[in-house]
Amino acid sequence: MPRLLGRALAGLLLIVSAAHAQTVLTWEQVRERFRANNPNLAASRVAVEQSKAQEVTAYLRPNPQATAALDQIDPFTPDPYRPLGNTLPFLSASYLHEREHKRELRRDSARGATAIASSALADQDRTLLFNLRGAFVGILHAKEILRLAQDNLTYYDRVLEVNRTRQQAGDISEVDLGRLELQRVQYESDLQNAEVSLRTAKIQLLSLLDERTPIEQFDVTGKFDFSEQMMPLEEFHAAALDARPDLKAAVQAVVKSQTDHQLAVANGSADPTFSVDFGRNPPIPAYFGVSVTIPLRLFDRNQGEKLRTELDISRNQALVTAGRAQIFSDVDSAYATIAGNIALLRPYKEKYLQQAATVRDTVSFAYQNGGASLLDFLSAQNDYRNIQLSYLNLVGSYMTAAGQMNLAVGKEVIP
Repeated sequence: MPRLLGRALAGLLLIVSAAHAQTVLTWEQVRERFRANNPNLAASRVAVEQSKAQEVTAYLRPNPQATAALDQIDPFTPDPYRPLGNTLPFLSASYLHEREHKRELRRDSARGATAIASSALADQDRTLLFNLRGAFVGILHAKEILRLAQDNLTYYDRVLEVNRTRQQAGDISEVDLGRLELQRVQYESDLQNAEVSLRTAKIQLLSLLDERTPIEQFDVTGKFDFSEQMMPLEEFHAAALDARPDLKAAVQAVVKSQTDHQLAVANGSADPTFSVDFGRNPPIPAYFGVSVTIPLRLFDRNQGEKLRTELDISRNQALVTAGRAQIFSDVDSAYATIAGNIALLRPYKEKYLQQAATVRDTVSFAYQNGGASLLDFLSAQNDYRNIQLSYLNLVGSYMTAAGQMNLAVGKEVIP
């Protein structure tokens, strides 16, 4: 019995620990959850399906018309037993024949609208993923700032312990120790601000994911670093021209406007209506007839639509040109930002980080042994903190610029 009770308690503890386990997501997992849960993307997917349904409607044939009639009904006939004796039955059916491939052009125009809606969905996904990536990088950045603040506070506490011992031994004055302890407020403030920034970044990402996971149980993981390897600018241009969904939508709009113009011209043609009728007209016991009805277009009332669709072609072609120019501008701006960040980060990684750590440790050792002043010690501590913080901020700026380049290209070219 005690063994069974122990197993039950162990199982209960496993369940509780699993319920409170922290969910750690990679960028790929965050992206998939966002695409699955985001209501804006869901609404745009429905719009694409609605556009596909319009293709079916656009390609429908005209319905035939049927007419049935009884003519010459004489209720006042002198023969009360034959009130329908002189009635003439009449049946007629007609069908509108659409010429100049109107149905096919309507279908092609509807397909063009679906293609534009699909490209608009991809462009919306591109824009929203940029915001999502920014929130994801914000968490990684805040975690690194928090780690730095914790390391700085831990290091400074060790320094304080050593200098408290020195003050008790009479190596430094009580005033100097007080100034050292007052400096700790800065590191405590850095730690508190870093914790708040991390919680705020997590709240922003959870909002984009439309999730209600407690902040303490949510975290992300990923590389927070920069790469000095970059493709040539021309390759970014080529990739953007090939992948940008808004440019694809502009090109598709040109094709659709050309189809709409062809449809407007086709709608200017006359569509005949073919009819066949059956009837009875004594002494003819039964007869049938055929007819063709052709509208006389003495006045072309479709001229305005022809002109509008023709002008729409020129307008959309101009938008394609403007879209290409905007793509080059977006890529060039993102490339310049990334190149600038790399130029600033390279000396930090090669020299300044190690040099700041060396100077801090050297001055700390010298101060503890009476070879440096308190002002030198505090200045070295502050320089180390500023150099490390500047480096992390530059890495965050680089990763934001990388997201800007992915947005400009239309796909993930810099992970």
